[in-house]
Amino acid sequence: MTEQMRAVEITRPGGPDVLQITTRPVPRPAHGQVVLRVAYAGVNRPDALQRAGSYAPPPGASDLPGLEASGEVVAIGDGVDSLAPGDRVCALLPGGGYAEYVATPAAHCLPIPSTLDMKQAACLPETCFTVFSNVFMRGALRAGERILVHGGSSGIGTTAIQLANAFGARVFVTAGSDEKCRACLDLGAERAVNYKREDFVEVMNAEGGAHLILDMVGGDYIPRNVRALADDGRLVQIAFLQGPSVQLNFAEMMTRRLTLTGSTLRPQSEAAKARIARNLQRDVWPLIEAGRFAPVMDSTFDLAEAAAAHARMESSGHIGKIVLNVAG
Repeated sequence: MTEQMRAVEITRPGGPDVLQITTRPVPRPAHGQVVLRVAYAGVNRPDALQRAGSYAPPPGASDLPGLEASGEVVAIGDGVDSLAPGDRVCALLPGGGYAEYVATPAAHCLPIPSTLDMKQAACLPETCFTVFSNVFMRGALRAGERILVHGGSSGIGTTAIQLANAFGARVFVTAGSDEKCRACLDLGAERAVNYKREDFVEVMNAEGGAHLILDMVGGDYIPRNVRALADDGRLVQIAFLQGPSVQLNFAEMMTRRLTLTGSTLRPQSEAAKARIARNLQRDVWPLIEAGRFAPVMDSTFDLAEAAAAHARMESSGHIGKIVLNVAG
Protein backbone atom coordinates (compact mmCIF):
# COMPACT_ATOMS: atom_id res chain seq x y z
CA MET A 1 0.00 0.00 0.00
CA THR A 2 1.30 3.42 -0.95
CA GLU A 3 2.23 6.03 1.66
CA GLN A 4 0.51 9.03 0.08
CA MET A 5 -2.95 9.53 -1.45
CA ARG A 6 -4.99 12.10 -3.29
CA ALA A 7 -7.79 13.67 -1.29
CA VAL A 8 -10.18 16.63 -1.37
CA GLU A 9 -9.82 19.03 1.54
CA ILE A 10 -11.82 22.01 2.74
CA THR A 11 -9.33 24.88 2.45
CA ARG A 12 -11.56 27.31 4.38
CA PRO A 13 -15.26 27.61 5.18
CA GLY A 14 -17.20 28.68 2.11
CA GLY A 15 -18.85 27.64 -1.14
CA PRO A 16 -18.01 24.69 -3.38
CA ASP A 17 -14.86 26.40 -4.70
CA VAL A 18 -13.09 25.90 -1.34
CA LEU A 19 -12.83 22.15 -2.10
CA GLN A 20 -9.35 21.49 -3.47
CA ILE A 21 -7.27 18.43 -4.34
CA THR A 22 -4.41 17.79 -1.93
CA THR A 23 -2.02 15.01 -0.88
CA ARG A 24 -2.33 13.32 2.49
CA PRO A 25 -0.72 10.32 4.20
CA VAL A 26 -2.68 7.10 3.79
CA PRO A 27 -4.48 6.37 7.09
CA ARG A 28 -3.61 3.36 9.20
CA PRO A 29 -6.31 1.27 10.89
CA ALA A 30 -6.84 1.69 14.61
CA HIS A 31 -8.22 -1.08 16.82
CA GLY A 32 -11.48 -2.34 15.31
CA GLN A 33 -10.96 -0.47 12.04
CA VAL A 34 -10.24 -1.33 8.44
CA VAL A 35 -8.75 0.77 5.66
CA LEU A 36 -10.55 0.82 2.32
CA ARG A 37 -9.16 1.62 -1.09
CA VAL A 38 -12.05 3.84 -2.16
CA ALA A 39 -13.78 3.22 -5.48
CA TYR A 40 -16.66 5.70 -5.15
CA ALA A 41 -17.72 8.16 -2.45
CA GLY A 42 -21.24 9.46 -1.91
CA VAL A 43 -21.93 13.20 -1.79
CA ASN A 44 -24.36 14.28 0.93
CA ARG A 45 -25.83 17.42 2.50
CA PRO A 46 -23.75 17.07 5.67
CA ASP A 47 -20.62 17.33 3.47
CA ALA A 48 -21.83 20.74 2.28
CA LEU A 49 -22.62 21.81 5.84
CA GLN A 50 -19.10 20.80 6.93
CA ARG A 51 -17.64 22.67 3.96
CA ALA A 52 -19.57 25.80 4.97
CA GLY A 53 -18.22 25.59 8.51
CA SER A 54 -21.49 24.67 10.25
CA TYR A 55 -20.99 20.93 10.87
CA ALA A 56 -17.71 20.11 12.57
CA PRO A 57 -16.39 16.52 12.49
CA PRO A 58 -16.69 14.63 15.77
CA PRO A 59 -13.52 14.25 17.89
CA GLY A 60 -11.02 11.89 16.29
CA ALA A 61 -12.66 11.91 12.84
CA SER A 62 -10.88 12.97 9.66
CA ASP A 63 -11.26 16.62 8.70
CA LEU A 64 -11.79 15.50 5.09
CA PRO A 65 -15.44 15.39 3.94
CA GLY A 66 -17.18 12.19 2.91
CA LEU A 67 -19.50 10.01 5.02
CA GLU A 68 -19.94 6.96 2.79
CA ALA A 69 -17.92 5.00 0.27
CA SER A 70 -17.50 1.72 -1.51
CA GLY A 71 -14.18 -0.02 -2.00
CA GLU A 72 -11.85 -2.87 -1.16
CA VAL A 73 -10.43 -3.67 2.25
CA VAL A 74 -6.64 -3.30 2.09
CA ALA A 75 -5.67 -3.33 5.78
CA ILE A 76 -7.25 -4.45 9.05
CA GLY A 77 -6.59 -3.31 12.60
CA ASP A 78 -6.31 -5.32 15.78
CA GLY A 79 -9.53 -6.93 16.90
CA VAL A 80 -11.04 -7.26 13.42
CA ASP A 81 -12.07 -10.78 12.47
CA SER A 82 -15.19 -10.06 10.38
CA LEU A 83 -13.32 -8.75 7.32
CA ALA A 84 -10.12 -9.57 5.42
CA PRO A 85 -8.01 -7.80 2.79
CA GLY A 86 -9.67 -8.13 -0.60
CA ASP A 87 -13.26 -7.95 0.72
CA ARG A 88 -15.50 -5.59 -1.27
CA VAL A 89 -17.69 -3.49 0.98
CA CYS A 90 -19.61 -0.28 1.32
CA ALA A 91 -19.22 1.61 4.56
CA LEU A 92 -20.56 4.38 6.72
CA LEU A 93 -17.62 6.66 7.51
CA PRO A 94 -16.82 9.06 10.34
CA GLY A 95 -15.33 11.29 7.62
CA GLY A 96 -12.59 11.14 5.02
CA GLY A 97 -14.47 9.58 2.11
CA TYR A 98 -13.23 12.14 -0.43
CA ALA A 99 -9.88 10.35 -0.67
CA GLU A 100 -8.23 7.33 -2.25
CA TYR A 101 -8.05 5.55 1.13
CA VAL A 102 -10.16 5.85 4.26
CA ALA A 103 -10.26 4.24 7.71
CA THR A 104 -13.57 3.26 9.29
CA PRO A 105 -14.87 0.84 11.94
CA ALA A 106 -15.20 -2.67 10.55
CA ALA A 107 -18.63 -2.92 12.18
CA HIS A 108 -19.87 -0.11 9.93
CA CYS A 109 -19.03 -2.02 6.74
CA LEU A 110 -21.56 -4.03 4.76
CA PRO A 111 -21.02 -6.41 1.84
CA ILE A 112 -21.65 -5.18 -1.70
CA PRO A 113 -25.04 -6.64 -2.74
CA SER A 114 -24.71 -8.95 -5.75
CA THR A 115 -27.30 -6.90 -7.66
CA LEU A 116 -25.34 -3.63 -7.42
CA ASP A 117 -22.02 -2.34 -8.70
CA MET A 118 -19.48 -0.34 -6.72
CA LYS A 119 -20.94 3.01 -7.83
CA GLN A 120 -24.44 2.11 -6.68
CA ALA A 121 -23.17 0.59 -3.45
CA ALA A 122 -21.43 3.83 -2.50
CA CYS A 123 -24.89 5.42 -2.30
CA LEU A 124 -26.26 2.98 0.27
CA PRO A 125 -24.71 3.66 3.70
CA GLU A 126 -25.56 7.27 4.59
CA THR A 127 -29.13 7.16 3.31
CA CYS A 128 -29.91 3.61 4.43
CA PHE A 129 -28.52 4.14 7.93
CA THR A 130 -30.44 7.44 8.21
CA VAL A 131 -33.74 6.22 6.80
CA PHE A 132 -33.84 2.86 8.54
CA SER A 133 -32.85 4.20 11.95
CA ASN A 134 -35.31 7.12 11.81
CA VAL A 135 -38.27 5.64 9.94
CA PHE A 136 -38.29 2.11 11.34
CA MET A 137 -36.21 2.05 14.54
CA ARG A 138 -37.12 5.48 15.93
CA GLY A 139 -40.35 6.17 14.01
CA ALA A 140 -41.71 2.59 14.28
CA LEU A 141 -43.41 2.69 10.87
CA ARG A 142 -45.76 -0.26 10.39
CA ALA A 143 -47.44 -1.82 7.37
CA GLY A 144 -50.61 -0.01 6.37
CA GLU A 145 -49.61 3.30 7.96
CA ARG A 146 -49.34 6.57 6.03
CA ILE A 147 -45.88 8.15 5.87
CA LEU A 148 -45.16 11.62 4.48
CA VAL A 149 -41.60 12.11 3.23
CA HIS A 150 -40.47 15.66 2.54
CA GLY A 151 -37.87 16.09 -0.21
CA GLY A 152 -39.03 12.92 -1.92
CA SER A 153 -36.60 13.20 -4.84
CA SER A 154 -33.47 13.51 -2.66
CA GLY A 155 -31.22 10.61 -1.81
CA ILE A 156 -32.96 10.29 1.56
CA GLY A 157 -36.36 10.65 -0.06
CA THR A 158 -35.88 8.09 -2.82
CA THR A 159 -34.56 5.61 -0.25
CA ALA A 160 -37.45 6.26 2.15
CA ILE A 161 -40.05 5.82 -0.61
CA GLN A 162 -38.71 2.44 -1.66
CA LEU A 163 -38.15 1.06 1.85
CA ALA A 164 -41.47 2.27 3.25
CA ASN A 165 -43.25 0.83 0.22
CA ALA A 166 -41.40 -2.47 0.54
CA PHE A 167 -42.48 -2.74 4.18
CA GLY A 168 -46.14 -2.17 3.27
CA ALA A 169 -46.69 1.49 4.18
CA ARG A 170 -48.66 4.02 2.14
CA VAL A 171 -46.16 6.62 0.94
CA PHE A 172 -46.86 10.31 0.37
CA VAL A 173 -44.14 12.79 -0.58
CA THR A 174 -43.47 16.43 -1.29
CA ALA A 175 -41.24 17.63 -4.14
CA GLY A 176 -40.61 20.91 -5.95
CA SER A 177 -41.39 20.11 -9.58
CA ASP A 178 -43.66 17.93 -11.68
CA GLU A 179 -40.61 16.00 -12.90
CA LYS A 180 -39.55 15.22 -9.35
CA CYS A 181 -43.11 14.27 -8.41
CA ARG A 182 -43.28 11.83 -11.33
CA ALA A 183 -39.97 10.27 -10.27
CA CYS A 184 -41.37 9.72 -6.77
CA LEU A 185 -44.53 8.12 -8.13
CA ASP A 186 -42.44 5.82 -10.31
CA LEU A 187 -40.58 4.66 -7.19
CA GLY A 188 -43.79 3.67 -5.42
CA ALA A 189 -45.21 6.79 -3.80
CA GLU A 190 -49.01 6.82 -3.74
CA ARG A 191 -49.26 10.60 -3.91
CA ALA A 192 -46.68 13.27 -4.73
CA VAL A 193 -47.42 16.84 -3.66
CA ASN A 194 -45.81 19.67 -5.62
CA TYR A 195 -45.29 22.00 -2.67
CA LYS A 196 -45.14 25.02 -4.96
CA ARG A 197 -48.78 24.49 -5.95
CA GLU A 198 -50.39 22.41 -3.22
CA ASP A 199 -50.59 22.39 0.58
CA PHE A 200 -49.36 19.10 1.99
CA VAL A 201 -51.36 19.74 5.19
CA GLU A 202 -54.63 19.75 3.24
CA VAL A 203 -53.61 16.67 1.25
CA MET A 204 -52.69 14.66 4.33
CA ASN A 205 -55.71 15.75 6.35
CA ALA A 206 -57.96 14.60 3.50
CA GLU A 207 -56.34 11.17 3.91
CA GLY A 208 -56.81 11.11 7.67
CA GLY A 209 -53.38 12.51 8.52
CA ALA A 210 -49.89 11.04 8.44
CA HIS A 211 -48.94 8.44 11.00
CA LEU A 212 -45.28 9.35 10.44
CA ILE A 213 -43.57 12.35 8.85
CA LEU A 214 -39.88 12.33 7.91
CA ASP A 215 -38.71 15.93 7.63
CA MET A 216 -35.41 17.57 6.78
CA VAL A 217 -36.84 21.05 6.04
CA GLY A 218 -37.66 22.39 9.49
CA GLY A 219 -38.54 26.06 9.89
CA ASP A 220 -42.22 26.78 9.27
CA TYR A 221 -42.70 23.18 8.13
CA ILE A 222 -42.63 22.07 11.78
CA PRO A 223 -46.02 23.52 12.87
CA ARG A 224 -47.47 22.52 9.51
CA ASN A 225 -46.19 18.98 10.06
CA VAL A 226 -47.94 18.90 13.42
CA ARG A 227 -51.22 19.86 11.72
CA ALA A 228 -50.65 17.18 9.06
CA LEU A 229 -50.21 14.36 11.58
CA ALA A 230 -52.93 11.92 12.53
CA ASP A 231 -53.71 11.51 16.22
CA ASP A 232 -50.90 9.51 17.86
CA GLY A 233 -48.67 10.45 14.89
CA ARG A 234 -44.89 10.80 14.96
CA LEU A 235 -42.75 13.58 13.51
CA VAL A 236 -39.11 12.60 12.96
CA GLN A 237 -36.74 15.49 12.26
CA ILE A 238 -33.41 14.75 10.58
CA ALA A 239 -32.26 18.18 9.31
CA PHE A 240 -33.21 21.86 9.21
CA LEU A 241 -32.75 23.29 5.72
CA GLN A 242 -35.00 26.22 6.71
CA GLY A 243 -33.67 26.55 10.27
CA PRO A 244 -34.21 24.89 13.66
CA SER A 245 -36.09 27.67 15.47
CA VAL A 246 -39.87 27.90 15.43
CA GLN A 247 -42.77 28.87 17.69
CA LEU A 248 -44.88 25.83 18.49
CA ASN A 249 -47.98 25.30 20.64
CA PHE A 250 -47.35 22.08 22.56
CA ALA A 251 -50.96 21.79 23.71
CA GLU A 252 -51.81 20.10 20.42
CA MET A 253 -49.01 17.60 20.96
CA MET A 254 -50.50 16.70 24.33
CA THR A 255 -54.17 16.54 23.40
CA ARG A 256 -53.53 14.52 20.23
CA ARG A 257 -50.77 12.36 21.79
CA LEU A 258 -48.18 13.28 19.18
CA THR A 259 -44.49 12.31 19.30
CA LEU A 260 -41.85 14.81 18.15
CA THR A 261 -38.40 13.28 17.86
CA GLY A 262 -35.35 13.21 15.62
CA SER A 263 -31.70 12.36 15.36
CA THR A 264 -28.44 13.03 13.58
CA LEU A 265 -26.33 10.08 12.53
CA ARG A 266 -22.71 11.21 12.64
CA PRO A 267 -22.41 12.01 16.38
CA GLN A 268 -23.89 8.67 17.47
CA SER A 269 -21.61 6.12 19.10
CA GLU A 270 -19.81 3.44 17.12
CA ALA A 271 -21.91 0.84 18.93
CA ALA A 272 -25.17 2.54 17.93
CA LYS A 273 -24.12 2.69 14.28
CA ALA A 274 -22.98 -0.94 14.40
CA ARG A 275 -26.45 -1.89 15.64
CA ILE A 276 -28.03 -0.07 12.68
CA ALA A 277 -25.63 -1.88 10.32
CA ARG A 278 -26.71 -5.26 11.69
CA ASN A 279 -30.37 -4.35 11.24
CA LEU A 280 -29.74 -3.23 7.67
CA GLN A 281 -27.99 -6.46 6.76
CA ARG A 282 -30.86 -8.45 8.27
CA ASP A 283 -33.85 -6.45 6.99
CA VAL A 284 -32.78 -4.32 3.99
CA TRP A 285 -29.98 -6.20 2.22
CA PRO A 286 -32.38 -9.07 1.31
CA LEU A 287 -34.66 -6.49 -0.36
CA ILE A 288 -31.72 -5.27 -2.43
CA GLU A 289 -30.76 -8.81 -3.40
CA ALA A 290 -34.40 -9.45 -4.41
CA GLY A 291 -34.45 -6.34 -6.65
CA ARG A 292 -37.02 -4.52 -4.52
CA PHE A 293 -34.77 -1.59 -3.67
CA ALA A 294 -31.87 0.13 -5.43
CA PRO A 295 -30.37 3.59 -5.06
CA VAL A 296 -31.52 6.20 -7.56
CA MET A 297 -28.48 7.65 -9.32
CA ASP A 298 -28.30 11.28 -10.45
CA SER A 299 -24.73 11.97 -11.59
CA THR A 300 -21.08 11.03 -11.22
CA PHE A 301 -18.09 13.37 -10.93
CA ASP A 302 -14.37 12.66 -10.74
CA LEU A 303 -12.70 13.23 -7.38
CA ALA A 304 -11.09 16.43 -8.67
CA GLU A 305 -14.56 17.70 -9.59
CA ALA A 306 -15.88 17.64 -6.02
CA ALA A 307 -16.72 21.34 -6.22
CA ALA A 308 -18.94 20.72 -9.25
CA ALA A 309 -20.61 17.84 -7.42
CA HIS A 310 -21.41 20.12 -4.49
CA ALA A 311 -22.74 22.79 -6.83
CA ARG A 312 -25.01 20.19 -8.43
CA MET A 313 -26.32 19.11 -5.05
CA GLU A 314 -26.93 22.64 -3.82
CA SER A 315 -28.77 23.56 -7.02
CA SER A 316 -31.52 21.15 -5.88
CA GLY A 317 -31.87 20.07 -9.49
CA HIS A 318 -30.78 16.51 -8.81
CA ILE A 319 -32.97 13.44 -8.42
CA GLY A 320 -31.32 10.78 -6.27
CA LYS A 321 -27.68 10.39 -5.39
CA ILE A 322 -24.50 12.13 -6.54
CA VAL A 323 -21.19 10.24 -6.31
CA LEU A 324 -17.48 10.89 -6.78
CA ASN A 325 -15.44 8.47 -8.89
CA VAL A 326 -12.33 8.16 -6.74
CA ALA A 327 -10.55 5.22 -8.35
CA GLY A 328 -10.81 6.73 -11.84
